[in-house]
Amino acid sequence: MPTNRTTDFLRELLVRQVTTWLPAALHRSRRATVALAWAGADGGAAEAVLRVVVGHAAQVRGRQVTVLVLADGAADLPARLGPIEAELPAEVTVHLLPGGPDRLPVAVKAAGAAGSPLFCFLDLPGEVPPHLLGAAANGRTGEVLLHAGGVTRAALVAAGFPLVAEVAPVLPDGAAAGVVAFGSRSDRSLEALRDALWTVGAELGVRYRDPADPTAPPVDVAGDPALEPLAGELLAELRRGGPRPVTELRRHTLTATVYRAADANRALANLVETGDVRRERDSGRLAGDEIITPTR
Repeated sequence: MPTNRTTDFLRELLVRQVTTWLPAALHRSRRATVALAWAGADGGAAEAVLRVVVGHAAQVRGRQVTVLVLADGAADLPARLGPIEAELPAEVTVHLLPGGPDRLPVAVKAAGAAGSPLFCFLDLPGEVPPHLLGAAANGRTGEVLLHAGGVTRAALVAAGFPLVAEVAPVLPDGAAAGVVAFGSRSDRSLEALRDALWTVGAELGVRYRDPADPTAPPVDVAGDPALEPLAGELLAELRRGGPRPVTELRRHTLTATVYRAADANRALANLVETGDVRRERDSGRLAGDEIITPTR
């Protein structure tokens, strides 16, 4: 079961991501579904998400939003959610379902989520069953924020998520907090998730390590980050794959490191200054279509 600090961290991250996702989903579709599933206590996640929906009542009107809550072992949840449900617009339907995360595929299908935006939050202590990630993918319309006990990149890719990011949070006391992963098809959502990770990490004193490199020191996200590790990774990627546009290097930063997309621009500017890479243009900001070439 997650510690209180881990639970607080996950709840704040979830709130920020749903706050970004919901308006975008309702802009492109008249129907959207949020599914929350976890093993054990929820730590206030469901209440927090419903408050986000309440806060977007004006955008919800005239559309249909379904919130699925699968929380085995949270007997007091109906009483906790009741007062918030009373504030929701009539267009919002909340289904508090018995059972745990294994019921996600059935719940998503019963909610009629196919073909419309779906956001899933899964908090699972061990390995993530592939059928759960397949349900979260929802064809080509799903995004998933996942907290698990270990690396999940391969499973997310196999489930149909082309963009995957992973971090291993390190709590202020040095304790590990599993792996937080995100699967999406949207570069914008991926950027929003990474920005949210850094904001919440700075507020709560959480640092991040690459799950694929457990020996690497965690990155402190409060203040200005040390960019040398990122610059080294980008230079290695350029040497492996040859010249790349800035956009691809920003995406690589989001999917293969713990850094933000904006950090990639700063790291690349440093590499240009040291002569390790060259850019197409003589001056100005690095544009997304500008090709970066390694010099040695």
